Order: sequence, then structure tokens, then C-alpha cells
Amino acid sequence: MTEQTPQALITGGSCGIGFGIAEALVASGYRVLLVARSEERLRAACHALGTSASWRCADVSCRRDVAAAIDGIDSLDLLVNAAGGFMRGVSLASSPDNAEANWDAVLDTNLKGSFLMAHAVAPLLTSPGGRIINISSIGAQTGGTQPGGLAYSAAKAGVQGLTYALARELAPRGITANAIAPGLIADTAFTGTWPQERVAEIVAATPLGRAGTPADIAGAVLWLASEAGSFVTGAVIPINGGWRIG
Repeated sequence: MTEQTPQALITGGSCGIGFGIAEALVASGYRVLLVARSEERLRAACHALGTSASWRCADVSCRRDVAAAIDGIDSLDLLVNAAGGFMRGVSLASSPDNAEANWDAVLDTNLKGSFLMAHAVAPLLTSPGGRIINISSIGAQTGGTQPGGLAYSAAKAGVQGLTYALARELAPRGITANAIAPGLIADTAFTGTWPQERVAEIVAATPLGRAGTPADIAGAVLWLASEAGSFVTGAVIPINGGWRIG
């Protein structure tokens, strides 16, 4: 890391896991740039975070938007790709037209967006010491808990493959790339509309007996971004309360 105030860019930073990560980074002395699609949410997030936060409105699946979002930035210490979400279900029962359109939308935001942002930001990362942290999902390994997860599971598995490749390419510059694979994280835009029965079912199958929080994910980000995490690269860290062994 640089000796100056560390700088982080967080996609999807206006709410949910991304905002929780932003909160933790600001509390740890970072300046953060939030990138998301909703100006209203971005303004509210930066108001809550204070003067250490700024924002730029962008669709990370659009290369022109990504270029505009990083315009004028000279250097960064940390990129967190948290933009994404389930958005639209795709199952074998979906009509061909809906399946293709929804597949493209989910992969564009979750996988293509992470690639475009990493590709654009890589030249700006502190060398040595820069970090890329991608947010994947337990769905990359489980295929989801019910039909409809074809696109999301594939996209998040792709995020993990992207992470491995980034780690290999960036290692000569002393930059690490890792992914975090959350389990059930409660009260986000992704899970907030889930029926309570479904949430209770997952919690019952989780050995630690609770849903996760954005703070649980943020703690891992802080570790990976710190000097203590400097020898970790190409890793996918599951944070799910033991759900997969439950």
C-alpha cells in the first residue's frame, strides 16, 4: 500500500454488501469511490459515509461508462467488484427468448462488469501492493437453492475463474487478486425480498445458526487488503457460516 491515504474503488457500493465494505474501508482510513447505476442511492450512500466518499454513476457492463468512471484517477490501491446480483432467473423452463435475454443481463453485470473494471483499473493499481477483490457467491459451487439459478451460478463461477487468471497476470507486479464467496447475507437488495420460510430453511442448514451480514464480508476484505493478506492471491474465500457443510 502507499504511505498516503489509501484509495479504493467499489462497484455496487451504494447498497448491500458493497456499502458494508465501503463503511469498513472508510472506518479504516480509506478514501472510497463508489460506482453504481443509481444516482439517488449513490448520493445517499456518500452522505452516510461522509467526506471520505465520492461517487460516479456508471453501468459496469458498458465499457464507455467504465472509462468515464475512472477518468482522471491516477492511482488506486484497491478495487472491489461488488456490482451484481441475481436480477433475473434463468431455468430450463424459461422460454428461449427470455432465457437468452436474462442470461445476457446477468452475465453482463456480474461477470463482464467485473472483467471490464479490472481491465481498466489494473494499470492504475499500486505496484507492488495493489489489490483486486471480486465478490462471487456460494451459488458458483451449489448451483443455487432452487431452479432459476443457471445464469447467476454460471456468472459467479466465471468470476472465480476470472480471479484466478487475474492473480496469475498481476503477480509479477506484486498485486493480488482474490474472490469472496458469500452465503446467505440478510437484508440486502438480493435477499431482502426472499420469503421468511426460505431464509429460515437456510439458517437451519447453517452450522453457525444465523445469516451473514455485510460486515462479515467487509472483515474479509479488510484482511485481504491489508499487509497481513499480502501472500494470498488466487484464492476464493467462502464466508457462509458453514452452510455447505450443514
